[in-house]
Amino acid sequence: TIVERCGFMPKGPTGLDEQIYQLVGSDLCLVGTSEIPLAGMLAAELLEEKELPLKFVAFSHCFRKEASGSGTDARGLYRMHQFSKVEMFAFATARQSESALEEIIDIQKEIFELLELECRVLEMPATDLGAPASRKVDIEAWMPARGGYGEISSASNCLDYQSRRLDIRYKLDPDAERTEDAEVSRSGKTAYVHTLNGTACAIPRTILAITEQHCNSDGSITIPKALRPYMGGRERMG
Repeated sequence: TIVERCGFMPKGPTGLDEQIYQLVGSDLCLVGTSEIPLAGMLAAELLEEKELPLKFVAFSHCFRKEASGSGTDARGLYRMHQFSKVEMFAFATARQSESALEEIIDIQKEIFELLELECRVLEMPATDLGAPASRKVDIEAWMPARGGYGEISSASNCLDYQSRRLDIRYKLDPDAERTEDAEVSRSGKTAYVHTLNGTACAIPRTILAITEQHCNSDGSITIPKALRPYMGGRERMG
């Protein structure tokens, strides 16, 4: 399935479905992130190198069982079974791969700066990477109610993990600059794209961070300046 080829395994180590809602009597499931349909959109496609990088953004509802959630993580807006999210996705060559990831991270940081959120950027260790990711960077916001930071965004470079399973390749341009790490086919004429993804805005957690960081002593919330034009010019709410 597209879900499995993207590296999201419907079956957990216990043989039970731990994260993904599957529809009874069919091979369909509810999508946990729009990364999956965005990656699958170009399955079995042969692209031109000059077309790359291709950049997409999607807004979708996400459905997750979140079976591993417990304690404070399992309550409120932080961990939900259904939420809305804006996702960024890119298809790139091996040469473009890292710069594409940095561009995604820069966009994420700009969004949270505009929302006036205190955040930190973390380079995640190999033990915290999912199967598809070669590199993963998390952004965490300070959440006073948790007494610490909580993840509000992440970005990953999956190299050719997903594209090999989805058969997404590009024709090599003989005049293009080549890098040693480019995965070239035996024919020497095609290579697998690299796929990258990043959360632009997970709405519940962003609301949570804004509410907690901008809360005033009287219980009102100071609206970040970037949002005021969309809030009728109001500076506070509540």
